[in-house]
Amino acid sequence: MKEAVIPFLIGLGTGVLSGFGVGGGTLLLIVMTNFLHIGQPIAQGINLLYFIPAATTSLPSHVKNGFVDTQVLKLAIPAGLVTSALAAWLATGLEVELLRKIFGVFLLAVGISELLKKDEKEEPST
Repeated sequence: MKEAVIPFLIGLGTGVLSGFGVGGGTLLLIVMTNFLHIGQPIAQGINLLYFIPAATTSLPSHVKNGFVDTQVLKLAIPAGLVTSALAAWLATGLEVELLRKIFGVFLLAVGISELLKKDEKEEPST
């Protein structure tokens, strides 16, 4: 029972962040690999399975509040499905250390872009 408390709390915290759209799955991956010492490939698989219910439960709220652009989805979903399948296939052939470095560079790039992003006032949807 005691071994389940930490993963439960981590899932709870990243679930809250996912609901806010912060990227709780990314944080979950970092926690699993760095603090729980789960291997990168296993952590990625857990992260993918975690994402499905987390996204499914937060989606109705985002749709209700008008935060989902269905026109964008018509192009983004097919492109995302194809590229995620190709990237998953490519990742299975990479060494784990290289995969970690690529992921680290990606996180740094996203973090830097967020720091440098200018605040734009959102216009109310009509």
